[in-house]
Amino acid sequence: MVKYNDQHLSSVFAALADPTRRAMLQQLEQGPCSIGELAAPHAMSLAGASKHVRALEKAGLVMREVQGRTHHCRLNADPLAEAEAWLQRYRAFWNHSLDALEQALRDGD
Repeated sequence: MVKYNDQHLSSVFAALADPTRRAMLQQLEQGPCSIGELAAPHAMSLAGASKHVRALEKAGLVMREVQGRTHHCRLNADPLAEAEAWLQRYRAFWNHSLDALEQALRDGD
């Protein structure tokens, strides 16, 4: 059985709960971005974007490197694998429930 760090897993799910942060992660899939580049599509201030980046950093989803006055962020997808592994535990339940629904629908015909 996989052992999970509940606090870390909670921070990953909390980070993923916000659509702006999910969009930032998608943007980072293309490569490293500055805070300004992450803020631009959302018409938000650098301070606002930085708060989102901090939540992503806390979850370990983003690594930040400071070069002079510019903060460059890059994606770290490893915590997503941990979240996916946690969700995977419920796949059998979902599949069983869907199979039962399918059978009930067929029996109703």
